[in-house]
Amino acid sequence: MDDFEIALSVLSLIAGIGVFMFGMKFMSDGLSRSAGKGVRKLLAKISGNRFAGVGVGTAVTGIIQSSAATTVMVMGFVNAGLMTLFQATAIIMGANIGTTVTGVLAAFSAFPVAPIFGVFAFVGAAMVMFLKKEKWKNLGYIFGGLGLIFVGLSLMGDAFKKQVISDAMINVFSSIDFPLLLILVGFVFTALIQSSSAVTGILVTMVGANALTLECALFIVLGSNIGTCVTALFASAGANVNAKRVTVIHFADKIIGTVIFTAILWPLSDGVVWLLQTMFPQPQFQVAMFHFFFNFFTTLILLPFVKLIVKFATLVVPDRRGGDDDAPHMYYIDDRFLQTPAIAVAQVKREVDHMGDMAKTNLKRAMSALLTGDTSEMAVIKRDEERINYINKGVAKYLIKLSSKQLTRSDEKFVGSLFHVVSDIERIADHAENFVESADEMNKTDCTFTQDARDELEDMYDKVMAMYDEALLIFENNAVEKLNDFSEREREIDMTKRLLGYNHIARLNAGGCTVESGTHFYSIISALERIADHLTNIAFSIKSPSGSQREAMEKIAEEQRRRSREKKHRGESLQRSYDGEDAPTGEAQNTTTDNPQSNEVKQ
Repeated sequence: MDDFEIALSVLSLIAGIGVFMFGMKFMSDGLSRSAGKGVRKLLAKISGNRFAGVGVGTAVTGIIQSSAATTVMVMGFVNAGLMTLFQATAIIMGANIGTTVTGVLAAFSAFPVAPIFGVFAFVGAAMVMFLKKEKWKNLGYIFGGLGLIFVGLSLMGDAFKKQVISDAMINVFSSIDFPLLLILVGFVFTALIQSSSAVTGILVTMVGANALTLECALFIVLGSNIGTCVTALFASAGANVNAKRVTVIHFADKIIGTVIFTAILWPLSDGVVWLLQTMFPQPQFQVAMFHFFFNFFTTLILLPFVKLIVKFATLVVPDRRGGDDDAPHMYYIDDRFLQTPAIAVAQVKREVDHMGDMAKTNLKRAMSALLTGDTSEMAVIKRDEERINYINKGVAKYLIKLSSKQLTRSDEKFVGSLFHVVSDIERIADHAENFVESADEMNKTDCTFTQDARDELEDMYDKVMAMYDEALLIFENNAVEKLNDFSEREREIDMTKRLLGYNHIARLNAGGCTVESGTHFYSIISALERIADHLTNIAFSIKSPSGSQREAMEKIAEEQRRRSREKKHRGESLQRSYDGEDAPTGEAQNTTTDNPQSNEVKQ
């Protein structure tokens, strides 16, 4: 073989690895977008049951095709205080099992299916390019990714079958034919490409092409399982104590499993190889199933000791002292979630919901100060106002990052609307701060409201707070059916503001209140009316990114017309079938002739 053919073989090998990894990426993205809501529901079922945790971890990783991504996502939940270390440990164990799916899939290259599955790449590309519906495009990514995986495996297999490549691989690994060195090779290679699934796929191909002995491949698999922890190690930088403990747990799980299997495999390698070859005639399945057995039995062995593993991680990473827990911080979002956009969208919504609740609490405190004159909570209101401002800026930055990710069309629209929603919530919080400052100023100048003015303010405030509860309910639950009633509430607030303005002028003319108190009164009812406007924007943001009532109602009306047309079309189709258009001609004519009134009834 001349130098040119050798170069072509090497390029074919590199191309095969690239196509294979792109296929994994496309299939993972398609699965993530298609099953985004499913992943959210799975993670919502997290409980203290370790078996349920393993099941959730396995399912989520099977969907997103990356145990490293699942571990990083879990780290984000722990960092945000939404998951305990016990729960995280069980999910990580399940993720280790779920990540073996890709290796098993790659093992099917042992059969002559590459041309068949390769066609899926064309089918998937056609679906993505020519179909408009998002669910079909996502299915196209899945098909396309699956096809590319087998195209990549085929290219790698052809390259490894070249004598010069095969001999080179055999020579390389025969020179390092020592278990610990092979484990190190697996660790380094996986750390570089950050995917034990991809390494397993490559090993499956090499063993199938006789470019690597099964014994060497098994030790490399052990090293690759430790190498996948490097992603979580990088992600733990800047995280809190518990998130760092997740990394320790991940490493401990893999290292313990590797030590146990190395202790068995090293002295009994011939027996293990014989057993795998007996159970699975195809070399590709021997590697893939060893990868599965390693993770499955490691989980089985360590699952009873979850509490002990958590305790070990707590000892390795002790609590920090002297931290400022009162400093402004994000409660639910974490950059680690960005690896799984469907989860990031769910978490940013939780952050915005929490921001809305904080602003609502501040508004209650501030209005209480105005009505009672008690400004003792002024410092608390200002402290939480700083927190709200911090969250507002943090969410805005996070949304910019999230917008650059591959999102479903509905999530993309939702993320766009959140930019306006957080701004509206922040403005409501500003009004609350202004209220408590007004209360403080009134106390200093001995300015008070008449009882009538106080009653009117309280009545308008109660109406606004009822709107607040309704707005958050609509936003949190996407309750489109409540928007019409909400619009009526907003108009009622506008009328209330005008009425209270007239009453204020009447009291002022009658000498019932001072100019100073009247100025505060009118400022407050104007602010309450603006708060109602901001709440309206929040409620209507579920149909209009800008919160426009007109745009939202036009969209709702258009959807109703579309549903009406579809219902009418279905009714007409059903009518034609009743009238016998799809039946034999004679039967149809008899139906029409014998019972001419039946059509009128149906219509």
